[in-house]
Amino acid sequence: MATWTAFTTLPNRASAEALGEALEALPPEPEGVGVFEIEDGSGRWEVGGYFTEAPDETVLALLAAAHSANPFAVSELPETDWVAHVRRELRPVEAGRFFVHGSHDAEKVPEGRVGLLIDAAMAFGTGHHGTTLGCLKAIDLMASEGFEPATVADIGCGTAVLAMAAAIAWPESTVIASDIDAQAVEVAEANLRINGLSERVDCVEAEGFAHPDLESTGPFDLILANILMGPLIDLAPTMAENCRSDGRAVLSGILVQQADAVISAYESNGFRLERRDDIGEWTTLVLRRS
Repeated sequence: MATWTAFTTLPNRASAEALGEALEALPPEPEGVGVFEIEDGSGRWEVGGYFTEAPDETVLALLAAAHSANPFAVSELPETDWVAHVRRELRPVEAGRFFVHGSHDAEKVPEGRVGLLIDAAMAFGTGHHGTTLGCLKAIDLMASEGFEPATVADIGCGTAVLAMAAAIAWPESTVIASDIDAQAVEVAEANLRINGLSERVDCVEAEGFAHPDLESTGPFDLILANILMGPLIDLAPTMAENCRSDGRAVLSGILVQQADAVISAYESNGFRLERRDDIGEWTTLVLRRS
């Protein structure tokens, strides 16, 4: 099936959001619309639409002019088997003892490494992203240093790759993985089954720590949260309440320039920074609860 994209740029957020709303009402209606700040320090914003029918380029030109935007760049995309493409592009990732791979690389797990199977169709959280990779390295290092958490919570678990790594690193621990999104929980449960870890990790749908399983198991010795800066800062007081004294929190989903704000929020809630690992533009923080 042929698909089309249309992109333009604007000088400020208000104009971009207004154009994004107008774009959503176009005939043919786009399948999706995105409004993003361009991360080059220019202050400019990008608006894009994704279409399964060819958009009317005259209408797009009028829309751009009405919102003081640059002309839309419209492209027809070739038909692509994206899962097959991702499988070709995603190579196995090594993070300490962990070897994260897709089913197409199942025979490549090196001797002495622990394989974690996450398929390309569930690519977010495979370990290729700097945030997931940083958290996996942190888990491996803490285990190597002799840290032994009895209870672990993976908040915003996505594919549950971090919960699985924790269950393997600490076989005697109680591990709970949670996500606010029901579909993510289904993906996590599927990954647990594929990796033979369904009996080791309890997977629940929850906002933050608001679930009976989390409430009855906490406070936790280790909390993993690979989400985003905003939710991490909002969760700081609750994280402190749910982290045992001398427990650890591994936080990621944080851009390098956002790290100081997250550290400050957690220091204000009784944590102190133990380790920081920058991978590309992303930061992973390991904090200890005082």
